[in-house]
Amino acid sequence: MSKEVNEGCVRVEEKMAPYTNQVTTYNHRWLADEPESLGGADEGPAPMEMVLAGLGACTSMTLRMYAARKEWPLEKVTVDLQHEKGEKGAESISRRIKLEGNLSDEQRQRLLDIANKCPVHKTLLNSDLEIPTELL
Repeated sequence: MSKEVNEGCVRVEEKMAPYTNQVTTYNHRWLADEPESLGGADEGPAPMEMVLAGLGACTSMTLRMYAARKEWPLEKVTVDLQHEKGEKGAESISRRIKLEGNLSDEQRQRLLDIANKCPVHKTLLNSDLEIPTELL
């Protein structure tokens, strides 16, 4: 694949149907879209689904790396996430982590602590996060 995007960067470009976007990273391409119920063509995950996927993948990978370093018997990680909008604009993401393997209660608790330190989790909770934006 030709490298249209620098490593560590993401490009999102409209394609086809009204809300269908091609997402391109240094090594990958996929589609993002809205479901048909919101006027999209449902050609790919919705933006919030990608946010949840990023958090879930980061959580799983962070736990896997930590358990491997500690040589703990973590066999499998499954992360289920859901985004909810509450009253008055409040939003929340619920995250349920299933850990499989012969782990002690102390190891399981430590892995929960580590899950809350994954880079995406920390970025989402960072109240100092800025998103400088410019029009081209």
